[in-house]
Amino acid sequence: MPPGPDDLDALLLGAPRRYTREEIADLAGVPLERARLYWRALGFADTGGARAFTDLDVEALRRIERLVDDGVLTQALAVGMVRALGHTTARLASWQVDLVLDHLSGGTGIREQVSAEDAYVVVQRLLPEIEPLLVHAWRLQLAASVERVLSGDDETLVDAVHLTVGFADLVGFTRLSARIGERELAHVVERFEQVGSDLLTAAGARLLKTLGDEVLFVAERPAQAVTAALALLDGFVADEAIPELRIGLATGLVIYRMGDVFGTTVNLASRLTSLARPGTVVVDRGTAADLSGEPGFAVAALWPRPVRGLGLVEPFVVTRRRQSSTGAG
Repeated sequence: MPPGPDDLDALLLGAPRRYTREEIADLAGVPLERARLYWRALGFADTGGARAFTDLDVEALRRIERLVDDGVLTQALAVGMVRALGHTTARLASWQVDLVLDHLSGGTGIREQVSAEDAYVVVQRLLPEIEPLLVHAWRLQLAASVERVLSGDDETLVDAVHLTVGFADLVGFTRLSARIGERELAHVVERFEQVGSDLLTAAGARLLKTLGDEVLFVAERPAQAVTAALALLDGFVADEAIPELRIGLATGLVIYRMGDVFGTTVNLASRLTSLARPGTVVVDRGTAADLSGEPGFAVAALWPRPVRGLGLVEPFVVTRRRQSSTGAG
């Protein structure tokens, strides 16, 4: 008999579902309300009396409770850790499933063309390889994040970092969404994020998140951020599927929390993006000042203008400085 949905579910979970929420809490030796708190922090709804849990769920619950009992984590920190895992892995899993299903459907996205048997074969091959890669990628990102924190200014807060923040916005995205189909629009956003992420990373910046028609990125130094911004403009200029971009950058102290950045610098970068003309990069005074010693960039002041919530803002447009050529005598 070919594998069905239940077989695929057990393969993905690593074990069959066999316990109710009361049974898993009892087996793990954890109060039911606390077990439900962890479950909700992972991002899942209450299961009622359904047999929704496996032996691996029991072990996971015991593991997080040991960290609390040993004093490694407080109860609040444990819930926060679980919530971070749930929030991040939910997006990761959804993204990966979309990629695989798109492949299995031959790019049509039609669910009828995807069978549980086909999915089982793919998952059976991928899971043993992707799982260790996931842990490896997490360790790499963890090491990079710890290094950024430890290399920061000792006089600032642990979660405060001096960065250049950038927003890149697709011009005319609303009009585009009215002209093309939903699936085609999704491909535009996917391409924008994937290609944009590669371009930003190559220039030394980091993409933090995508907000539909906009990406948020950060860089350690203004020159890196401007290089990344100009690379984004150049990278999509010949791509007819992607609308023209406009980019705003601001430099200053930001608060790093929950994998995101907050603060006045972030707000200013967002406002500058709305001031930028299509195909241009607009920066704040601080970023412009930091670029004064960079020979590869030309900075030109624009008219100061009031911005809601931030007062009078002095924007500057940044371009690559043209290299002067001299003829041979």
